Amino acid sequence: MVDLPFFPPAFISIIGKLSTSKKFHWLASCFFGIITCKLVYKITGFISLFCFKGYRKLSNKEKVEWNNRGFSTFHALISSLASLYLLLFSNLFYEDSSDELIVNRTSIISNTILGFSIGYFLSDLTMIFWHFPALGGLEYVLHHGLSVFSIFLSLISSQGQIYILMVLFSESTTPFVNLRWYLDVAGQKSSTIYVYNGIALFFGWLIARIFLFIYFFAHMLNHFDQVKKIFPLGFYSLLTVPPLLALMNVVWFWKILKGLIKTFSKARHRQ
Repeated sequence: MVDLPFFPPAFISIIGKLSTSKKFHWLASCFFGIITCKLVYKITGFISLFCFKGYRKLSNKEKVEWNNRGFSTFHALISSLASLYLLLFSNLFYEDSSDELIVNRTSIISNTILGFSIGYFLSDLTMIFWHFPALGGLEYVLHHGLSVFSIFLSLISSQGQIYILMVLFSESTTPFVNLRWYLDVAGQKSSTIYVYNGIALFFGWLIARIFLFIYFFAHMLNHFDQVKKIFPLGFYSLLTVPPLLALMNVVWFWKILKGLIKTFSKARHRQ
């Protein structure tokens, strides 16, 4: 095996024990995520030519971001729905459904979703770097980088997937963020749907990125005896990465709140 100097021996040992079929499955899921992003990017542009009159008038940069947000929305829907199913409707993480520790539970679906999400984040990161800073600044690079790192550790070690899926469910707010941008570019900031979307974004963010993270930390605290059994790099990542993401969510939530107040203020003045 090739030496991996930047990873501790325990982590290298985990990689060494992986079966060839698992490695292929994870790589296939990741590549499927990348290919899907590419296809949805192209399909978004193609459909927009016929369904949105203003698409032809957009600048090249705006078209790139328009299409980019298409596959961003697609990933958000897939990952959040799959996470919701695995967390609430399957019995994978029910307390008494298995003798296995909750932090060690995985399934083919959860592994596939994690691999698929790595493919998405890598695709989006590539585009962000290529068009930097048009598609997002350093905060997006930090967010995506932390996401890829955390998902990769969880996928390779088969540990802590319940917490990764909780965070992936927070992607459910992304379609509202993207719709807000689409309406803005389309000149619909004064429309009723823009206001309703802003309200949905506010409450969606409050539930999926504020309240959910509070539950996340409470759950981790209640199961800390199990969390401590995660391999060292994964354990310390679980203690540091989620708080950073939570802080970013609070900062963005404050911006969303200010934007919503501004939108209501303009609506009142028009009346």
